[in-house]
Amino acid sequence: MTGILGNFGRYFLLMRRVFSRAEKKKIYRPLITDEMIKIGVQSVGIVALLSFFMGAVVTLQTAVNIESGWIPKWTVGYTTRQTMIYEFSSTIVALVLAGKVGSNIASEIGTMRISEQIDALDIMGVNSASYLILPKLIASTIMFPFLVLLAMSVGICSGAIIGTMTKAVSLNDFIYGIQYDFDSYGIVYSLIKTVFFAFILSTIPAYHGYYASGGALEVGKSSTKGVVYSMVAVMVGNYLLTQILLL
Repeated sequence: MTGILGNFGRYFLLMRRVFSRAEKKKIYRPLITDEMIKIGVQSVGIVALLSFFMGAVVTLQTAVNIESGWIPKWTVGYTTRQTMIYEFSSTIVALVLAGKVGSNIASEIGTMRISEQIDALDIMGVNSASYLILPKLIASTIMFPFLVLLAMSVGICSGAIIGTMTKAVSLNDFIYGIQYDFDSYGIVYSLIKTVFFAFILSTIPAYHGYYASGGALEVGKSSTKGVVYSMVAVMVGNYLLTQILLL
């Protein structure tokens, strides 16, 4: 059984293979397009749904907790904006995508490993690591920022809609809170984190799938490990990037 250091070593060696001796660009183009659809377009629904309810919940909870009277109502819009931009849109969405996208990547590559399709690619002289993983990495890096921007927009809009409908806050107060002390660096900060998360969520599950062995049961275990370890890596990366980018 490979230990922690052994896994780190194999992971970095695999990443070196991914970025070395890539195939021709015309081979990757349709693969990247397919992955962009699977990773990005097919995740729009779940991201929009979660963002809608998260924005609504943050708005209502904030409104309830400032009923003392001495805190201005526009704080609701301000809090919703800060929550959606700085944390939910990048970190929480990444954790959701770890379960959806990460499990698919690990199971797809793991199935190819146990069915000896990867061995066949290697025999034909194809760099299987680059051929299978690089399109997923590029597609994730391209599509994840769009999903994060979608999460920001939907969450803030849903907060305004639900807050107005429930009369928890007036639309004018909510809009004022959104505009108050706005710093566009918050969006840049979230997008920078998203690029790192895209790398994590596409390569760690791919690593576990690539080195799967045995049968279907082992593929399932590799998929679970890929999701769990990528979630842990996202949380650790979130802490480190926050220290570097905000403090």
